[in-house]
Amino acid sequence: MAAMMLCTCSGDQSKFEEMPQSPESLATRDFSASASCSRTGNRETTPDDSQVNEVESDLRETLSLNYEEARALLGRLEYQRGNFDAALQVLQGIDIRSLKPRMTTAITESAKPRVSPRSSRRKTSQVNGMLVHMSMHSVSLLLEAILLKAKSLESLGRVTDAAEECRTIIDIVESAWPSGVPEGTSEECKLIDMFHSALEYLPNLWMRSGCFEEAIIAYRRALARPWNLDSQRSANLQKDLAVTLLYCGIEVKSTQEFNQQQNMVTPENNLEEAILLLFILIRKLAFQEIKWDPDLVNHLTYALSVSGHYEVLARHLEMLLPGTYSRSERWYILALCYSAAGMDDSALNIIRNGFRVLQRKGKPHIPSLLLGAKLCCKNPKHASEGIEFANKAMKSFTSHDLHFISVVNHFLGVCYGPFARSSTCDSEKMRLQDDALRLLQDAAALAKYSPEILYSLAWENAMQCKLNAAIESAMECLELVTGSSVSTWKLLILVLSAQQNLQEAEVLADLALDEAEEEEQMGILRLKAQIQASRGQFKLAVESLRSLLAIIQAKKEVWKSTPYDKVKSLHKLEMEAWLDLASIYTKLESWHDSNICLYKAESINSFNSKCWHVKGLILEAQSLHQEALSAFSFSLSINPDYAPSMVCMAGILRNLGGKSLPIARTFLRNAIRLEPTNHKAWLGLGLVSKSEGLPLEAADCFKAAYELRELSPIQDFSEQLPILLH
Repeated sequence: MAAMMLCTCSGDQSKFEEMPQSPESLATRDFSASASCSRTGNRETTPDDSQVNEVESDLRETLSLNYEEARALLGRLEYQRGNFDAALQVLQGIDIRSLKPRMTTAITESAKPRVSPRSSRRKTSQVNGMLVHMSMHSVSLLLEAILLKAKSLESLGRVTDAAEECRTIIDIVESAWPSGVPEGTSEECKLIDMFHSALEYLPNLWMRSGCFEEAIIAYRRALARPWNLDSQRSANLQKDLAVTLLYCGIEVKSTQEFNQQQNMVTPENNLEEAILLLFILIRKLAFQEIKWDPDLVNHLTYALSVSGHYEVLARHLEMLLPGTYSRSERWYILALCYSAAGMDDSALNIIRNGFRVLQRKGKPHIPSLLLGAKLCCKNPKHASEGIEFANKAMKSFTSHDLHFISVVNHFLGVCYGPFARSSTCDSEKMRLQDDALRLLQDAAALAKYSPEILYSLAWENAMQCKLNAAIESAMECLELVTGSSVSTWKLLILVLSAQQNLQEAEVLADLALDEAEEEEQMGILRLKAQIQASRGQFKLAVESLRSLLAIIQAKKEVWKSTPYDKVKSLHKLEMEAWLDLASIYTKLESWHDSNICLYKAESINSFNSKCWHVKGLILEAQSLHQEALSAFSFSLSINPDYAPSMVCMAGILRNLGGKSLPIARTFLRNAIRLEPTNHKAWLGLGLVSKSEGLPLEAADCFKAAYELRELSPIQDFSEQLPILLH
């Protein structure tokens, strides 16, 4: 065996005697040894210590190798033959700890300018009778031995020990080159090769052993300094680190040293660091510095979705070169991003553009059509367009696609309701309203146990003043979600208030507050305050609104980490709370307090029709009719379809009488067209008809106003979305 090993390591003996003993020639013989070893047919048994010592002695005498180099070569041969036990036995005989200083010095010296042999000999010193100088070939051989020892340990199932061994390589090179690989170092250097392999290998070992914190530290260490990694290798490490940070489930803070070396601000958490890394990788993709990897976009999509930065995600998706995604997929993903960011109009515009292009090609993109229909469900103005999207999607399904048919019926039912209410023909309105309920009932029957469809069914029944049916559907929805749907609680409270069951509605609001999380309690608190104000409990209503504003104020302190869409909804809720307070103080004739509350609301959004409407109410309560008329007019200039301002403006014009009556009638007719269940509009129209000498028409209007008032909720059902989002 010794003779065979000797022959394998030395190659052709006659050639060895002729060639000078240099590191280059030795390295050449090492590679030839590897090839010879791989051709060996039969695997031998693990050698004992006497056999190892015998072969080691032969190698040292014949090739002029020291003890460690001989062991390294022999260990390599055993590893290449698959004898991992034997390789480990041989390589464990190398005392790397005592060799570390010499190896570090050799690596450091290799980066310095070469000097003349004479001066070099003068600087060679001894420590304990042993030469400090070590050739770079010897260093590379020993680093390879450490790496092979780690791989042998891994093959034997000792992954943690393998990671500790692999870390030794990085410690040695990092100590020698604390600022990274020096300029002028050859990239083909075997030492660099071994080191790069160790940089990639170490975090994988820690991951396999379940030590995620150590793995993250190893990834950061590999990326902290300029180690001359090529673009693809560096990108792979960045991707693996980002993935580990996203999904490992533990928080590992970045060290100050790492951030100083990276010249970057310390990320506050794993998620931020992962997003930064993915941004870098997406930029590399955009400039084609690395090969295309769809997983990068998927991971970035997940990270930005979790953090709520949907607009940022949209911008980075737009940076991707054409061909990365098909046009339909790109439009669809962008629409999802803008919709999630609360920019539904922008999302719908993208869907429209894609729909027109694909319609001309005759290749509809079904997910885009369904998303377009869902977006139209959220805005009654787009009901007819939503019906078009849904019908187009329905043509692509067969009778076996029950789930998709249920989804489309759901969207059609939601869109048919607002579309019916915008109709000017009473018979068509009745037919479309019946169709809306039928489609929603069909969707519920197909889906079975779908809280989203039951909620929409309850909302449509409430809009059609079928309150008992609305309560039944809402209760079924709450049972399915075990009381976790705040939107359903709010709808149920409104339905009870429409039945003039205010005491029970307040009890239900308290129950909903107990069930809801703190973040979801705010909308219910506002409803509770409105119920208390309707019952004449103004002091309690003010306290409820103060509690709501206190919660919003606490939320403001963490707005830096709050997604844009949530910040926007909080702003809106805060403004409405101040306006509710202003309305309460107006009823109490506390003009100073009402004006302060109005000022607070205007500071949030001064160009809001509701702000100007409340201002008009305050002025009208003080008998400042001309100023109130101007405020209502300004409200309508912001939103021409704001029915409450139309009703109030018509009331002032009716009081003026004379030629103002026809104008008042026009405003009231428009308000009824927009909100057919607005009892104040019907009452105003009755008063105008009475003033114009039309008693029969006035009587019909008064009758409608009375019936609608008995079914009027404390807050319009239309303020609730017809589809369940949470």
